[in-house]
Amino acid sequence: MDHARKLIHAQEWEIYPYDGSGVTAAILDTGIAMHPDLADRVIGFKDFVGNSRLPYDDCGHGTHVAGCLCADGTCSGGRYAGVARGCRVLSGKVLDEKGDGTISCMIEGIDWVLDNRELYQVKILNISVSMGAFPSGNASQEGKEREALVHKLIAKLEEAWRRGLFVVVAAGNAGPAAGSLSRLGLGNRVVTVGCCDGEEGEDRPDSCEACSGRGPSGDILKKPDLVAPGTGIVSCNAHFRRTAGGCRNAYAEKSGTSMSTPMVAGAAALCLQKYPGSTNEQVRRRLLWTASDQGKPWNRQGWGMLNVARMLGR
Repeated sequence: MDHARKLIHAQEWEIYPYDGSGVTAAILDTGIAMHPDLADRVIGFKDFVGNSRLPYDDCGHGTHVAGCLCADGTCSGGRYAGVARGCRVLSGKVLDEKGDGTISCMIEGIDWVLDNRELYQVKILNISVSMGAFPSGNASQEGKEREALVHKLIAKLEEAWRRGLFVVVAAGNAGPAAGSLSRLGLGNRVVTVGCCDGEEGEDRPDSCEACSGRGPSGDILKKPDLVAPGTGIVSCNAHFRRTAGGCRNAYAEKSGTSMSTPMVAGAAALCLQKYPGSTNEQVRRRLLWTASDQGKPWNRQGWGMLNVARMLGR
């Protein structure tokens, strides 16, 4: 995260005194571990997979995502802090230990967030989960029912936006073909985040930019909305171990648009702290209009690279 923060201009000296304090982001993912970088700001948890009452993450994806958003860097002296280290987290576990889940669980998770948004003062919904296209021509009853659920899920995301949440979703990792965007990111009432690693990413064969989901070429609806780093991101490890000297295996490295997405969610938290009366649409405009153009096709970069300092007027 230290290098990623440099690329998006979110180093502490660039964004001080804003850290997302007073803002709550909901994350629907594989759950969350009570990591030292996060534990004091995890204010709620709901398990839609195993019905546990205590927070946990048997996969690690959700904890890593949360770290990108709001880890405070306790175990690293601040080096691996997230974008909004003061932001609170409401975690819903909708994916299992393999990172798999059902559409029904995700819908339940969104309903839970909406039902509790006032209680937890939720302003942001982060979904670092992608969904590809189903095989065409499936006219079976099962296929029709699944497609109906997909439409219901997309409608739920739109409802969340209409009810005031800043909804940010991953572009997915099915690129680079045109039209490879995750279906969850196709709507105009979500902010869709792709991956870009800056100039360094051009020479990296393992850069997730090469597989970042892209929108249709020449379509009226331009997607993704913007991009953020997503390759080799070091963030909180759910499988850490507490020791007498501190914490062992506190961090892990992951790549994908799943990591890019919470950076934008973190930026939204900073924006809402500085401009607490902002609507989700106003936050979106600030994020998009201040992004740094990378000189790439729109269906690859959207408005450009997230630029947190510029968004805050620094």
